[in-house]
Amino acid sequence: MKWQGGRRGGGIEDRRGMGGGAAVGGVGIGGLVIAGILYFVFGVDPQTSQQIAGQLGGQLGNAGQTEGRPGTPADDAGLFVDVIGANINDVWTQKLQGYTPPVTVLYEQGTQTACGMGQSAMGPFYCPADQKVYLDLGFWRDLQNLGGSGADFAKAYVIAHEYGHHVQRLTGATDQVQRAQQNARSRADGNRYSVALELQADCYAGVWAHNAALVSGGEVSVTDTDLMEGMKTAAAIGDDALQSRGGGRVSPESFTHGSSEQRMQWLQRGYQSGDPNTCNTFAGL
Repeated sequence: MKWQGGRRGGGIEDRRGMGGGAAVGGVGIGGLVIAGILYFVFGVDPQTSQQIAGQLGGQLGNAGQTEGRPGTPADDAGLFVDVIGANINDVWTQKLQGYTPPVTVLYEQGTQTACGMGQSAMGPFYCPADQKVYLDLGFWRDLQNLGGSGADFAKAYVIAHEYGHHVQRLTGATDQVQRAQQNARSRADGNRYSVALELQADCYAGVWAHNAALVSGGEVSVTDTDLMEGMKTAAAIGDDALQSRGGGRVSPESFTHGSSEQRMQWLQRGYQSGDPNTCNTFAGL
């Protein structure tokens, strides 16, 4: 994937090294693993998953400072996030009337958010309450441990997926799903809407990838080979793959993000079309 010559957006809030995210009071690794499982496998939102983890393993500590250094980070990893984020914003500015960029927060271990305490074990997430994307860059290593790819596009796909949730916040899809889940007849019925929301974010990531070169004059570009690395990651974080890896029974009724096959399918669909109108994952619900 080509990205080094891409535009820098300066839309990063860097909280790394601020030393405010360590958990105390007994949460430890066990509690963080619980939180990660709740978020990745069962789709429990960051605030709720941390509350449950705290009840099972102790109380979470204070996150310390909640405002970091704004701008473009000087290190390569931070610069990558900034360039990719800027490029995603450029695509959605063209695709969605009235689009406003989110803030991307880089942190380590844990940080306070408007959705509650964010922890690195939960992986990257978007908080609709403050319209910020939260990334602990240690997740790239964790992703490879889950069987995902370490390639640049695999990382960019994850970032673009979270920006996709921001798009859903702006279009009203997030609120519509929440209302539908409140009226759902069962947890399994409500989960279908969560799956549709996540798969649409995957499709939106593909839409970005298709248009990345068009909005950057070729300075950010994705090839079909890059796409395959993203597909490998999409397969690794499918609900069925994660449940199997966790040693449990694969339970489709509990899926909240979609199967490996579904995640690959919708990422590829967005990439092939480049049109967000092809990302109607809610049809038939």
